[in-house]
Amino acid sequence: MKLIECGEPERTRWNEFVAWHPRGDLLQSFEWGDLKARHGWIPIRLAAEEDGRIVAAASLLKRPLPIPGKSFFYASRGPVFDTGRPEALSFLLEGVRKRAAEEGAILLKIDPAIETSDELAVPLLAEEGFAPIGGKGGFGGTQPKCVMQLALAPSAEELLANCKQKARYNIRLAERKGALVRGDCTREDVPVFYDLLVETARRDGFLVRGLKYYEDMWDILVEKGLARLFLVEYEGEAIAGALSFLFGDKCWYTYGASSNQCRNVMPNHLLQWKMILWAKERGCAWYDFRGVSPRRDHDPDDHLAGLNRFKEGFSPRFVEYIGEFDLPYSRPFYWLWTCGKPALQNLMKKVKRTENQREAAE
Repeated sequence: MKLIECGEPERTRWNEFVAWHPRGDLLQSFEWGDLKARHGWIPIRLAAEEDGRIVAAASLLKRPLPIPGKSFFYASRGPVFDTGRPEALSFLLEGVRKRAAEEGAILLKIDPAIETSDELAVPLLAEEGFAPIGGKGGFGGTQPKCVMQLALAPSAEELLANCKQKARYNIRLAERKGALVRGDCTREDVPVFYDLLVETARRDGFLVRGLKYYEDMWDILVEKGLARLFLVEYEGEAIAGALSFLFGDKCWYTYGASSNQCRNVMPNHLLQWKMILWAKERGCAWYDFRGVSPRRDHDPDDHLAGLNRFKEGFSPRFVEYIGEFDLPYSRPFYWLWTCGKPALQNLMKKVKRTENQREAAE
């Protein structure tokens, strides 16, 4: 077994391994690293190779810290490995550790797409020195700990019949009212989608990146067939939209947005349905609705309960991943990270929220 660093010549080889691995995710793709490289991250793609083929891989995102010579590594939805091959993971992580020493990384953060039903995963990570990081509220981590996935093997007619009655009604209602879902969007539609996203962020109280991030996403992902932008139009106006990722035989609903107007048209139900059909037409095995609340009791105090009800309308299965883990490389600096980062994040959120409120008032 040997460690390799994958650069441009290995792009296709890297993507084939990740895309078709059962636990592969677009966030571990070569292109995702390219996207993040435009926004302050440095991608490092390391793989364990055996008999000429990749058996484990981690696309690391390096982020410099405001400490001279220090950084941290984050493998979003990685690493990609089989829990039945612990030796491959150990070999890969030893290579990551050596690279971390060279780059001054104080920790490695991971959140692999491994379900809690895999009883080997957590003990295996514990043996390697990882500690679980419990997310507080929301989706339970940097990436959602819980998602909903819809198997696409049934026919379109069966998928629709399997939806809950209210979801089917709302899909047909949107069609009767004349809502039109466009999947032929161009780069010129990105600002239209972004305006809807900003409107949604102000309504629901979350932060949103700048327009350039989504324009870069178009250039790097959409242009290469790894994502598609959908818009719902009603009476000539865009009232909802979403970006879907497609990698291998998997499709993810990611960024969704909707106007405060015409909500009675039920555009989001029709939008999801059309994206499901698109994923099926592209040969995907399942469609991922992405983050949902870990709480499944529809408690009215859970601000994500409505989101769960909406996604449950399509009759997907509830999936819980093992979550987020940290592997500290420097205990003193890791202590500073865990104590100082939350305070800094809260301050940044307050500043951003104040800016959003000021813009809305102007």
